[in-house]
Amino acid sequence: METDCKPTDPSRRLFTIAAAAGAASWIMTACGPKRLYEAPKDQVRAAIKEMEAKYSASHGKKVTVSDAGPLPGVEFAYALDISRCIGCRRCVYACVAENNQSRDPQVQWIRVMSMEKDKGVDFSHANAYYNPAEVPQEGHFYVPVGCQHCENPPCTKVCPTGATWTEKDGIVVIDYDWCIGCRYCMAACPYGARHFNWEEPTIPNEEFNPNTHYLGNRPRTKGVVEKCTFCIQRSRAGRYPACVEVCPVGARKFGNLLDKDSEIRYIIEHKRVLVLKEELNTVPRFFYFYAT
Repeated sequence: METDCKPTDPSRRLFTIAAAAGAASWIMTACGPKRLYEAPKDQVRAAIKEMEAKYSASHGKKVTVSDAGPLPGVEFAYALDISRCIGCRRCVYACVAENNQSRDPQVQWIRVMSMEKDKGVDFSHANAYYNPAEVPQEGHFYVPVGCQHCENPPCTKVCPTGATWTEKDGIVVIDYDWCIGCRYCMAACPYGARHFNWEEPTIPNEEFNPNTHYLGNRPRTKGVVEKCTFCIQRSRAGRYPACVEVCPVGARKFGNLLDKDSEIRYIIEHKRVLVLKEELNTVPRFFYFYAT
């Protein structure tokens, strides 16, 4: 039996790819998924151009789709100062706008949990639907939760198609063209960080962010799972995620875990740091800390 890994004929494709089917079909091989930037550069550019044309036509503006890969010597990590967060949810709305999340039905990658100070970090008493007259509410503190970009992520292990994996820079990604909507990853994630598109996403054209990434905020379809990508379209271009930029109190920190002089390393080495559900050994790259 021939064992060489050679591209299959299009008629023998393993899966039917929705949305940008023609643009992504060449990624399929007899040996399983071939990551976008491992394919020949001319094929990558052809696929990206087809996607850009499709999305530009459907959203009425010029859309770019980046295929930027991991930066050498970089492993991203995130830190959030619980003592500083005021629960304003600006991070939630900035994330929605930046990452082209559906407005109807509503999809939000960040949930901000209100907790009572006398109970400490206790999710059994947390309230994601708090609505006081003003925040921060007396006697409460806030714990925003999103994808933890785990070093040992249970979500990637259960995916039957290889649609989700961890990149070299630590970002856990999803290839929407490979996702079959089985939601195994959602069941495996202990943080409730993955979200399913039950209906065709609705985004007003005037609100659509045209600066997208193949593995990030490009348009998704009904029946796929999506989540935080550390704003991959921004972070791989040397920018902070949208939630970091918008935070009015500077509670959110982001940087390169491998840089010993980075702010993120300083926080981990000098502050009171915790990770969510440490006992599960998921090894999150998302750290919570107390600056005061």
